[in-house]
Amino acid sequence: MSSATILKLKKRNISEKGSAKVSRSRGGDVAVFIFLLAAGLLMFLPFLYAIVQSIKPIDEIFIYPPRFFVTSPTGDNYLSLLDLVEDSRIPFSRYLFNSVLVTFFATGLHVIFASMAAFPLAKFRFPGSKTYFNIIVVSLLFTTQVTALPLYIVMAKLHLIDTYAAIIFPAIGSSLGLFLMKQFISGIPDAMIEAARVDGASAIRIFWSIVMPNVKPAWLTCIIFSFQTVWNDEGSNFIYSESLKVLPTMLHQISDGGIARVGESSAAAVILMIPPILIFVLSQSQILETMAHSGMKD
Repeated sequence: MSSATILKLKKRNISEKGSAKVSRSRGGDVAVFIFLLAAGLLMFLPFLYAIVQSIKPIDEIFIYPPRFFVTSPTGDNYLSLLDLVEDSRIPFSRYLFNSVLVTFFATGLHVIFASMAAFPLAKFRFPGSKTYFNIIVVSLLFTTQVTALPLYIVMAKLHLIDTYAAIIFPAIGSSLGLFLMKQFISGIPDAMIEAARVDGASAIRIFWSIVMPNVKPAWLTCIIFSFQTVWNDEGSNFIYSESLKVLPTMLHQISDGGIARVGESSAAAVILMIPPILIFVLSQSQILETMAHSGMKD
């Protein structure tokens, strides 16, 4: 067999292998797309059900057997909810202002303090650093119901009951954000930080100019999680003055009117879901783009 024939056979084998790889890759892409589409529709189902439930008339809400879709959609539930809000002693704008104020400060301060605490845990070695981090990991196992009583005692000792700080301070100290920031900061190459130290940069300068820009996916994720948690927090255990209560507390009080207000309760649930979803939609492109370009190797 001549060398020219052998070369042709090799090229044919290479082309056949390449085409086979392409065909397998396309089939895999189609399978992944179908799986992600099904998972996305499944995750969207609860939100769709909440919307449908909020526009059902009262006779369709209690129909048996229950139906998923609505046959006669109506906006009466939202109108009734607005009427109930207008009849309250405190205006709706006051509840909305309280929620926005508490959520803004709690989310912003949580991201800042979590990042500042995670930086020394990730890039400095000091006595007890591993113990502190283990305590943080263990604290992730506790739910808010377990820590409710100790948290109330702490807030009472600090004389923060019936103030905005009673909701803001616990959100600032959330261990989830600290854990997430520590894991991301640990991925920053030590050589980058050492180079900044050689150039004379202080620890604060390194933190703000090097660490924070490189962990953008982490603090954007913290913003989403913290916003969702604080926005839906009623704070009913710490806030007693009606003028200081947040929007979820007011909507929950309205929905506690019994089965006659099931429609208004569904409308209130949809209203509370909108801001966290908007925050996620507005920031998800930045998170994905930053994650795609944030791979660093030491």
